[in-house]
Amino acid sequence: MMWRNIAGFSKAAAAAARTHGSRRYLSSAIPGPCIVHKRGADILHDPWFNKDTGFPLTERDRLGLRGLLPPRVISFEQQYARFIESFRSLERNTQGQPDNVVSLAKWRILNRLHDRNETLYYRVLIDNIKDFAPIIYTPTVGLVCQNYSGLYRRPRGMYFSAKDKGEMMSMIYNWPAHQVDMIVITDGSRILGLGDLGVQGIGIPIGKLDMYVAAAGINPQRVLPIMLDVGTNNQKLLQNPLYLGLRQPRLEGEEYLEIVDEFMEAAFTRWPKAVVQFEDFQAKWAFETLDRYRKKFCMFNDDVQGTAGVALAGLLGTVRAQGRPLSDFVNQKIVVVGAGSAGLGVTKTAVQAVARMAGISFAEATKNFYLIDKDGLVTTERSKLDPAVVPFAKNPAEIREGASIVEVVKTVRPHVLLGLSGVGGIFNEEVLKAMRESDSCKPAIFAMSNPTLNAECTAADAFKHAGENIVFGSGSPFENVQLENGSVGHVNQANNMYLFPGIGLGTLLSGARIVTDGMLLAAAECIRHITAEVGAAVLRAAVTDDIVEGHGDVGPRDLSHMSKEETVDYITRNMWFPIYSPLVHEK
Repeated sequence: MMWRNIAGFSKAAAAAARTHGSRRYLSSAIPGPCIVHKRGADILHDPWFNKDTGFPLTERDRLGLRGLLPPRVISFEQQYARFIESFRSLERNTQGQPDNVVSLAKWRILNRLHDRNETLYYRVLIDNIKDFAPIIYTPTVGLVCQNYSGLYRRPRGMYFSAKDKGEMMSMIYNWPAHQVDMIVITDGSRILGLGDLGVQGIGIPIGKLDMYVAAAGINPQRVLPIMLDVGTNNQKLLQNPLYLGLRQPRLEGEEYLEIVDEFMEAAFTRWPKAVVQFEDFQAKWAFETLDRYRKKFCMFNDDVQGTAGVALAGLLGTVRAQGRPLSDFVNQKIVVVGAGSAGLGVTKTAVQAVARMAGISFAEATKNFYLIDKDGLVTTERSKLDPAVVPFAKNPAEIREGASIVEVVKTVRPHVLLGLSGVGGIFNEEVLKAMRESDSCKPAIFAMSNPTLNAECTAADAFKHAGENIVFGSGSPFENVQLENGSVGHVNQANNMYLFPGIGLGTLLSGARIVTDGMLLAAAECIRHITAEVGAAVLRAAVTDDIVEGHGDVGPRDLSHMSKEETVDYITRNMWFPIYSPLVHEK
């Protein structure tokens, strides 16, 4: 399979730390003295500069810290070990407690470290990504967003609201960093499978950017989480006295687009080379904003394009797992359950891949795709079809309008059943057992919705009811399944975190003006590799599309002349790695 075990990320980071060749493209490759304009307690209260008890005596004297810390100097390695022991102690002390209580307790201890010492936080995250990614990212991030107003302790990122209309160009300069490379923005309208969470959706950009730092080596001083607060239609939030967002219904139509337009103009005026990732926008705005900005700004939508890339990688990997040549992908019958931004993005991308591989039109390539939404199978008989759904509507003479999932599976006998519905358990026992009659000797079941409670089925249920000879992928992590025959049913995690860091890093280091379909397809085809490989593939695709402008001292010609190995090396050398730098005070 093309999806990887999450532990692979730490290898990329470690490789970045070990690389010290003769040619270096960014100063961040070598930790050197860091100029600070603060002294004393102000340094201890800044998580970027704070080393806690790790300040050597010379720095304590130089920066006015003597007496503000305990006298013993604790090394970085000792601080690291101390935190890990605290975390393991928490795990031991919370055994037997409800999962959501334990998950939030783990998030809190990591968040406190993030608030206090970013260098140590990211080192801990990079080295223990398999254990900590499910805490700072899915599935725990969904629980954090649901409770964010109560969990809030200190600001992180920026908030632009409907009340700020006309002020955003000046507001953007309130952010202290002079350079921002990566921005993740949400309007909170469709957080994972949890719906409208309003301003509490800020947890998603924060978690995504933590993954950019850990997986792609983006410098954490150059990332910016953005919450675009245009109101909420969640009555429970509006009635919550602790809710931190605007207490008004969501803006719609042109009023909404004017707010997004103003932010995009402000962000790219200050940081014209930044990459903006749209995240968890409801379907209508996900497609509208993507079409509106993709040829004007360097941006992409992770739900539409990132999820599609991950799914396509899994679909291609399934063909290989079946022992078939990759060219057989054009013959795979695929049922997609869920017609939101992710479901439509996956279907469109897969159809495009079939059209390209078979040399046929897009319309012809839709033949083996079946799209199911909340009202059942989508056919041309349905009234008021969403324009985005029309290309995938089936002829009702083939299967009736509104047919259920189990009816479609029994009739079509698909090679792949792919879920992006956000409805937990929708792949029930009857549906899974129907997959036993698949035309494939090794059918695939992908339960890609997040968080875990929203997964279409569990791994255990899939192997139990659909049979032991299946390919299983999920958006949230599940443990491998011990099968009755003594073998192991392997779980492949099909999550955007294997793709979006590489897309962002490759786009950034190419200096590409926009993000093209070719760059996204290149990312999907290299998903089996670590982020450096994905980023290199995106960069090479940008060169092919002739949209590179270079990055730093490396110009377009330098990029175009790099071999594949040199491109990977260039990407790796630019990956930030957390280590304490000497601090030098300057007034």
